[in-house]
Amino acid sequence: MNQKRIKRWVNRLAVVVYDTAMIPLAWFMAYWLRFNLGHIPDPPYLRALAVLPWVVLLQMSIYALFNQYRGVWRFASLSDLTRVIKVVSVGTTVIGAVLFLGPGVQGIPRSVWPLYAVLLIAFWGASRFVCRWFWESKKTLGETKKVLIVGAGKAGELLLRELLHHPENQYELLGFVDDDPIKKGREVHGIRVMGQCQDIPKLVSEQGIELVLIAIPSANSAGMRRIVSFCEQSGVTFRTLPGLNALASGKVSASSIRQVSLEDLLGRDQVELDWERIHQHLCNKKVLITGGGGSIGSELCRQVAELKPKELIVVDHSEHNFYLLEQEILQKYPDLNFKAYLCSVTDRTMIRTIMQTHQPEIVFHAAAYKHVPILQQQLRSAVYNNVIGTKIVAEEAVQENVEIFVLISTDKAVNPSNIMGATKRVAEIFCQNLNAEASTRFITVRFGNVLGSAGSVVPLFQRQIAAGGPITVTHPETTRFFMTIPEASQLILQASVLGQGGEIFVLDMGEPVKIRYLAEQLIYLSGFTQVEDIGIEYIGLRSGEKIHETLFHEQEELLPTAHSKIQLAQSRQWDWVSLNAILKEMIQCCESQDEHRAYALLMQLVPECHMESDYYFDRVVAKEPVA
Repeated sequence: MNQKRIKRWVNRLAVVVYDTAMIPLAWFMAYWLRFNLGHIPDPPYLRALAVLPWVVLLQMSIYALFNQYRGVWRFASLSDLTRVIKVVSVGTTVIGAVLFLGPGVQGIPRSVWPLYAVLLIAFWGASRFVCRWFWESKKTLGETKKVLIVGAGKAGELLLRELLHHPENQYELLGFVDDDPIKKGREVHGIRVMGQCQDIPKLVSEQGIELVLIAIPSANSAGMRRIVSFCEQSGVTFRTLPGLNALASGKVSASSIRQVSLEDLLGRDQVELDWERIHQHLCNKKVLITGGGGSIGSELCRQVAELKPKELIVVDHSEHNFYLLEQEILQKYPDLNFKAYLCSVTDRTMIRTIMQTHQPEIVFHAAAYKHVPILQQQLRSAVYNNVIGTKIVAEEAVQENVEIFVLISTDKAVNPSNIMGATKRVAEIFCQNLNAEASTRFITVRFGNVLGSAGSVVPLFQRQIAAGGPITVTHPETTRFFMTIPEASQLILQASVLGQGGEIFVLDMGEPVKIRYLAEQLIYLSGFTQVEDIGIEYIGLRSGEKIHETLFHEQEELLPTAHSKIQLAQSRQWDWVSLNAILKEMIQCCESQDEHRAYALLMQLVPECHMESDYYFDRVVAKEPVA
């Protein structure tokens, strides 16, 4: 028997001994009170002494029946007091009944019974709560942090109880703040609601608070930004709890307290999806995902794997991404029929082989080059991968009678000002128009930036902060649309269910966010109290970048869909013969390295594209006028 088990049994034995000793004490004190705290006459005293063994035996039998000895005194709560009352009440009733049927109750004053019950409840109950008070006061004798909890609701109450009971608790809980005016001045387990969220800076200053814990899992991003702004004003450290899903599953604990993330500040309300339709749509289907090792592609793989497809086929040309994805999928979903191929979407022979071998029913085409400044200098690669690669995968999908082809596009395809956006717009045009020529349903999903994706500003800012700064921001007024990777992936799945073919679905990205605000929040979330500690340097817009992005062209009338987070942009048609002729020539330009002509063809397909002069155009286009 190990030491922990021995200690547990010793503790239980001590509890049983104490509780047993309290029974005769309560029994004789009841008599003493019955006789006005004076001498107990001999006949009643002798009668009490005679039936005492019955009282102890019967009361402890009920005690054992209710498992009263299992309670942990240092965690005593209202439920423990309720159990004590039940044990004493049932025990008193049983004792009276047995004595009436057996030795008899003659000579026992009637007032002794309620007095005994009240005294025993007091002795058993008080000891438990005194132990809890002593244990909690003992914990606060060491070094503690003065804590303020934001939110006096269910999550706040659960967090308070967890912190009070946690064996390594080093927090001194001073109070709550809550924006519900009805709660002000009230107490939760003896801890007072001291004010509203706007009072955080004042309370931090007056009470010397060192840590603010945000316990509002239901707060949306605007609410979180408001609370965090008050914490930032006070210069205090702040942490939060996981979201509503964790609360619903009971995962509210001291260990679940975490730093506030960008997703908390920039994310939106939880997306409500028609998971039943999505499950019916993908369950037991063969699904192919290109670019499966990328940020969106890998999340799509996870989401699809959860829906139990008949087979999941993944294509990616990055060996590193391929390795990471394969390891994760095989570990998390060992029963999944999973196949992965290391190849480029521009390799028609391999794409054709994959299509013919697996006969996928649904294709998610996420493979694309997307880094704007890099692609400004790499026109051939951008065109070949983003345009020709899409054309190859789409045509091979049609050849193998794929049911649904979903193209993952970007807000940069709208009125593009860079090579990347222009190539993605051509990919959109091709898929929209191919839809009318094939039985495959082609659906385009367009959205903005994804938080934390490879090549996004967030990892860059984090590296700059780790290096001591400064953070480089292009322009103080630059804004971008953001959503989380899981949200984007889930909405892509939803759009694939809604699409009938030829549509461009535009995901609701919420309000655009200033990149300057993003940089400031990352500085604060990294533990710095002032932006100046790291610094922000404005370097000007890079080649191909806009100050503001848009999600649809002025000629694309937005229409509502069955899902509130997804809108439909009416597509613009191209002459199919002319489109194919231009794309055929574009392929020839890529093969002959004729970037000048490739650029001209790109502008012919996307006349709304406007790019300022930069290194690429000075180097290539300026040699001769564009035809």
